This record gives sequence, structure tokens and C-alpha cells, in this order.
Amino acid sequence: MSLIRGRFRKAADKLVAEYTVSTHFDWRLYRQDIAGSIAHAKMLARQQIISEREAEAITEGLESIREEIAQDRFQFKTELEDIHMNIEARLIEKVGEVGGKLHTARSRNDQVTLDLRLFAKEAASDTLDSLRGLQRAIVGLAEANKSVVMPGYTHLQPAQPVLLAHHLLAYFEMLQRDVDRFCDCLRRVDVMPLGSGAVAGVAYDVDRDFLACELGFSRISQNSMDAVSDRDFVLDYEAAASLCMMHRSRLAEEIILWSSQEFGFIELDEAYATGSSIMPQKKNPDIAELVRGKTGRVYGRLTAMLVTMKALPLSYNRDLQEDKEGFFDTVDTLLSTLEVFTGMVSTIRVRTEDTERALKRGYILATDLADYLVKKGEAFRSAHGIVAGLVGYAGEKGRSFAELDLNEYKKFSPLFEEDVYSISVASSLAARNVVGGTAPGQVERALATAKKLMGEAEG
Repeated sequence: MSLIRGRFRKAADKLVAEYTVSTHFDWRLYRQDIAGSIAHAKMLARQQIISEREAEAITEGLESIREEIAQDRFQFKTELEDIHMNIEARLIEKVGEVGGKLHTARSRNDQVTLDLRLFAKEAASDTLDSLRGLQRAIVGLAEANKSVVMPGYTHLQPAQPVLLAHHLLAYFEMLQRDVDRFCDCLRRVDVMPLGSGAVAGVAYDVDRDFLACELGFSRISQNSMDAVSDRDFVLDYEAAASLCMMHRSRLAEEIILWSSQEFGFIELDEAYATGSSIMPQKKNPDIAELVRGKTGRVYGRLTAMLVTMKALPLSYNRDLQEDKEGFFDTVDTLLSTLEVFTGMVSTIRVRTEDTERALKRGYILATDLADYLVKKGEAFRSAHGIVAGLVGYAGEKGRSFAELDLNEYKKFSPLFEEDVYSISVASSLAARNVVGGTAPGQVERALATAKKLMGEAEG
């Protein structure tokens, strides 16, 4: 029999019991549930609501249960519905009636919210560690290839030369915004709800500040109704995770493109690629493709939780049982993605011969030619039109800019002189010497800033 049939004389229908059970997923909260219960027992004794001896017996029983679950010796009973009731029932089996005193001055409503907040704090902290690991991998790849030049693209068309390190550091910036968001998640989840009871608070002289200190929270909730029904912290994590996965998916797409025969910019390590069942020559970027695919999965979890919350009246409603499976899946998906992505990025080999070859396609110095004319006195819009005509002419002739003679240049503008041939990929990079630009000196400074940020995070 479930411990919460209460006033009911009739047993729950078998289908209802199966429909409402959550033990098969919320068992993951056992460490948090036991930590919260031990702190609660200590507080009850401290406030003389139960005796010190009773608190000691409860604590010893809970620690023993924690070991049973950790060692896979605990027998979960689905008829007890959830992890909280399973632990409480086992506690009463182990220490007797005194175990029933543990639930004094609390409800499952504030208990489950506490457990989930403790889990979310740990998840956010683990995510920050993983994000910083990927930042290190990105910076490492950029540092190892800081002299490599490649086309920068807009509309997936060659646009202007950029340093590969500059391109990679764009993802470092995205990662840093992800770090900031998960720091915000950690700050907002850091609220201790125990003492809110079922809806209105508890009718005992509890010490909520002691509980917050014991459980590592910086502050306590200020409204009992909000505390038991708030799942903003779950949404915070899932929203941040969705943005984080979107950033990883963007880089995954570039890795897929860059590792293709058509681009050939990078070589994936064999440990992060797969073969084909029928085509022996294939080296597929399946890991990157899965990252791209799992991004939609995380988006779905966020949307599902938003829909769950959108019409809930205060305070607790059983709909909130749906908060955990999606949340656990989001945490698992994001952490595994960050881990595998870090390994994949760390082992990428850059094919410089192919990045250099790509620079010779698409008249990538066209903007520099326009800037050349502007510096000679031409209005930019006119210069743009002149160079557009030059590109069309060179394309028809099947020649590069360097292969055109000066007379051909002068057909388009008398401002062209011999110094036009000094325009090169190197001069193009050097000209972008502004903060945030791709000039080598600016990229060196950006690398130094990135390394400083990582050092501060580790310190």
C-alpha cells in the first residue's frame, strides 16, 4: 500500500498506480533527497522538535540507505510512487516509528523542489566545468594554427581572408556567453525552499537559515506558494542548454563542411568518425551530425516544459511531475555533447594546403581592391561598382587579379597603378587591424584575452 492513500479506503486502480509512478526516473534524486532529509533531521533536533537521539537514528538510517542505493542493493517499490516515499518507507523499516518523525514540518512539495534545486546546482556547476574544457580545446586548436589563413564566408560564399584562429575564437565568444548564462542559472537556482511546506509554510519553529547553510544555499525563498511551484530554474537551465547546443550545432555544421572532400580544410581523428556499411572509402562525421541532431531534442525539452508551466495556477500541481524526465535528459545530452565535442575538437588536424588553395578561388581580395580605390579618392559605392565590373571581366577571361596586366586594370579606373599588385592575402589581413578584427596582432591579443579568462576561471 502506498503511504499516501490517507483517507481513502479504496486502493488505487492498477492503471492509475502505473500512470502516476515516477520512481523509474526520479530515483536519480536519491543523493539530494537524503542530503536534504539529513539536514532536516538535524534542524528538527536543533529546534527541539525531535530529540538528538531520534535525529541521530534517522541520520544513520538515511546514510545506510544511501549506501544501499549506491551499491545497487536497494529494492525500489513502484507502489510507493516516488523516490521520496521509497526512502521514507525503507527508513521506517530500518529505524522503526522514529523514521516517521522525519516528515515533520515539511511536505513532499517543498521536499521535491529542494531535491531538484540541489540537482540543478550540481548540473550547472558540471556544465560550467565542461564548457571551460571545450574553451581550452578551442583555444588550443586556434593557438596551434594561428598562422593558417582561410576564406571567411558570408552566405557560404568566399568573402574575405581571415585567420583560422579568428574563426575559431568566434566560437570561444559563444562559449563565453554560454558560461555567463550558466553562471546566471547557478545564481538563480541557489534558493533554499525547505520550510515552505505544502503551500502556506509550516506550523513549527523551524530554522530555515540553518537549513540553507547546511545545504549550501546562499539565500532562502521568500514566498511559500512560489517556492513549491517555481520551476523557472529548470527552464533557465533548459533555455541556456538550448542556446549552448545551438552554438555547438553551428560549429558541428562547419566541421561537417570542412571535413568534406569539397572543402578538405580539416581531417577528423578516426576516433571521432565512422565508416559506411557498404562504402569502404567513407569517413563520416557522424559525431558532429549527432550533435546537430540532438540540438532539436534539447529544444523539444524546453518547449515541453514551457507548455507544462504555461497555465498552472498556484501552487503545486501534479503536472510538475513532468519537470524531471526532460530536465534529466537535457542535462545528460548537453554534458555528453560537451565531452565528446571537446575530444573531437582537440584531435582535429588542419589541412593548410587546402585552406591556401581555397583562398585562390572566388576573387577573395575584391573588397581590398575597392578599398584601394577609396584610398585613392574614389567614393566607395563607385569603387564597389568598378571592382564588380573587374571581377566579371576576370571571370570571363578565366584569370585571377594577379594575372591581369595594368592596362586591363586601367580600363576600369585610371586610379589603378603598379602598387595594385601589392595587394595580397597578407596585406588584407594586416589591414583589418581593429579590435575584433582578423589582423594577426589583434588575433594574438584575442588569444591572450581568452587564455586570461580561462586562467581566472580556473583560479
